[in-house]
Amino acid sequence: MTKLNIGIILGSTRQGRVSPQVGNWVKSIADARGDANYEIVDIADYKLPLLGESDGAAQAQKWGAKLATLDGFVFIVQEYNHSLSGALKNALDSARDEWNNKAAGIVSYGSAGGVRAAEHLRGILGELQVADVRVHPLLSLFTDFENGTVFKPAELHTANVSAMLDQVLAWSGALRTLRQ
Repeated sequence: MTKLNIGIILGSTRQGRVSPQVGNWVKSIADARGDANYEIVDIADYKLPLLGESDGAAQAQKWGAKLATLDGFVFIVQEYNHSLSGALKNALDSARDEWNNKAAGIVSYGSAGGVRAAEHLRGILGELQVADVRVHPLLSLFTDFENGTVFKPAELHTANVSAMLDQVLAWSGALRTLRQ
């Protein structure tokens, strides 16, 4: 069987964001495993207009085509006002069938570990027919980021990311059979 393709979705587009640091850290852990093809998928690269804007068909098509190549996801989710970013919600809404019957893990961060954003994301993923896995690494802005800007994760998070990836791969492999 060919290796699964897992996209590490960066869920923020704002200036000064730290999601690329977190995403690259997750990717380094994932790549060391050698068990799947992992890639960073930055929603900022797609310049998605707000859902429903008439001039956004080309960007949405490119976004959907990228999602169609992936078997599963790891979402890097930061908490904004007790929820996920508007940019991530818009990216989720800008595709439909390309999400279906895939699995996802969530790595969240914020003042409360990003747990509220992750819980909102879980509800949205359910509607998109994405199976979210149980293991959920939570990162604190107070203990895992120096001055809120430099990512320095505690060592314990590495094992949690690996356990999450185990689950994402198991579910992504099982759900692949539904899409074939």
